[in-house]
This record gives sequence, C-alpha cells and structure tokens, in this order.
Amino acid sequence: MSNKKQNKKIAIVCPYPHGIVAGQRFRFEQYLDFLSENGYDISTFPFLDKQTNDNLYNNSNFTFKLISILKALCKRFFLLFSISKYDYIFIYREANLMGPPFFEFFVAKILKKKIILDFDDAIWKQKTGIGNKFIARLRHSKNKTEKLCAWAYKVSCGNHFLCKYAQNFNENIIYIPTTIDTQNLHNQIKTHQKKSKIIIGWTGSFSTMVYLDMVYEVIEKLAQKYNIEFHIISNEKPKVNKNFIVYKTWNKATEIEDLMQFDIGIMPLFDTEWEQGKCGFKALQYMSLSIPAIVSPVGVNTEIVENNKNGLFATTSSDWFKKLSILIESAAYRQQLGKEGRKTIEKHYSVISQQKTYLALFK
Repeated sequence: MSNKKQNKKIAIVCPYPHGIVAGQRFRFEQYLDFLSENGYDISTFPFLDKQTNDNLYNNSNFTFKLISILKALCKRFFLLFSISKYDYIFIYREANLMGPPFFEFFVAKILKKKIILDFDDAIWKQKTGIGNKFIARLRHSKNKTEKLCAWAYKVSCGNHFLCKYAQNFNENIIYIPTTIDTQNLHNQIKTHQKKSKIIIGWTGSFSTMVYLDMVYEVIEKLAQKYNIEFHIISNEKPKVNKNFIVYKTWNKATEIEDLMQFDIGIMPLFDTEWEQGKCGFKALQYMSLSIPAIVSPVGVNTEIVENNKNGLFATTSSDWFKKLSILIESAAYRQQLGKEGRKTIEKHYSVISQQKTYLALFK
C-alpha cells in the first residue's frame, strides 16, 4: 500500500479560453503555477474554446452563434460526469455564459462538492457591451448571482462593495483584490524625463470605451495647447477619429511594451452601481509600471489611489484639464506619483502580497 500523499485536485470552471480576458488573467490564471507548486493539480474548463469565442463575438450569423452556444452547453453537461473527482470547483463568475445555473446547482446540491466562486464585477447587474447583444438576450437568469453565492463553499470578491453584496447570501467571504504580477509581467519601471511629446494613454475593451466620452473634449483642448498624443489600446478601434488619437490593437505579446509608451494613464468612470463593482484594473496596470494615474474617484479607485500622493482624482472636465496639464508640464511630478504608485501595487495589489490569502481559498 502506497503512503504517497495525493495532491488535491482543483477544477477551474470559467467562461473564456486561457490568456484572452483580463479578468481571468489577473483573477486566477497568474496564480496557477503558484497553486501547482503548493501541491494542487489544476484542470481548466472554459465554457468557450478559442475558436468558438472568436466566432461568437465576431461572426454575425445568428445560426452559427446559436450552434456555438449549444456546443458549449453540451460540453458543460458532459463535464458533470467527471467533475466529482475534484476536491474544489473554482468558478470564475459563472460556469455558463447564459441561462440558469444548472451546472452549479448539480455540483453543489447533488454532488455536494465545494464550490469557490470568484467575481470582480457587479455581475448581478445586466450590463453587456454593444457588441455582445446576442449574449445579452440569452444571458439573463433571475437571481442567478445570489444563488451562486448561496451555494458556494467560499466566495472570493475583488473589492469590498462586491463582498458586501455577497455577504447577504454567504458568510464565508474572502476579499482578494485584483492583482498584478510585478515580477514576471508588469516588471518594468517607467522613468519620467522632460520630453517634447507627452503620451496620455488608456487601455480597455471596446465595451468600456464609452467612458472616454467624458474626456475626448478635454484632450482635444490639451492637444491645442501641448504637444501630446492620446494612445488607446483596445480590441477595436474607437469611433472617434481625431489626429491626436493613436490606436493600438491589444496584443498580449506587446501589452507591456505598449503600456510603457504612456507618460500618463487615465481611468474615467461613471458613478453607478456597475462602476462601484469594478476593481480598478486600469489604474493597477498604470501604477505597477510607475505611470502616474488620473482616475475618477469612484468605487475601489478611492482605495487604490490616494489623491496627490500616488495618483490624482478628476471629476469634472475642468478637473481633468487641470490635472492632465500639471502632469504634462512636470516630469518631476510624474516621477514622484509613479514611484509612489508602484510602491502601492507592490504592497497591496501584487501577486506576491496576496499569495497566502489566495492559497487559503483551498484550505
């Protein structure tokens, strides 16, 4: 009889294929090696494979999309026959992109397995980008998120607003902020010097580009006064076409190189319940590279950024113009804020700073 200790098995159940979606990359994918090193066997089961994901969001043929969804649902159904061999079922947001939570119900109530639910948005709100209307029509399921929270063994949330919501349905809530890998990915430090052209930058998906409507006019006025460019890194081109805008297609291979072009990073937001659920990812990225961030003081941004210490707040158009002007004119101030921003990330929002808490999810 062997005395060899068997590793605990974790099934990662998530919506999207590996390495594509920021939420998955920074909520769990960057912890996979760490979990393996600590004696866990990991298997990942995305709802969509890469081909289906590409077709679903880019192909306009309704029949083709419907077939893709049915294919993904069938894979989820058959996964139920093998999921019992895992000790923990880690679910990022939801097992299926649409419909009732039949998978989670079966796993928690029939198989009695330990579900760890993780989410980083106000996913109980029906907020879907313009390009995802097909998904929106199929996605709605009444009270889905509260059921998932109630059935879970533990719930991990990316900010305190989300934790407060989850506590209505589950007592075992763990706060784990979205984190940055400061050693292996965001491991470069921006040095700010006086220069002839200043790059203001923003990165995000096309569905969040609506927030830029708050600042386009401001940046256009700045472009009339200063030698600047506004870099937008996204998966689709912005609808606004101005000579000061430089669009770069998001590419995982060049992500850090493209971000390092920024002298100033911005994160404008509206102030609704949906934005309260956001986890400040754009600000975290800028600050991790010592790029000074100007953010709307909404939700978790007010925890990540200390105004005038490691970043700046801007609310009105005049705020945005004033704060951007200050940073455009002062390389020393950009350097100061960037340095403090990096310190904040290393201390509170880095993978290293949260490893023990993350490991505790599975104990």
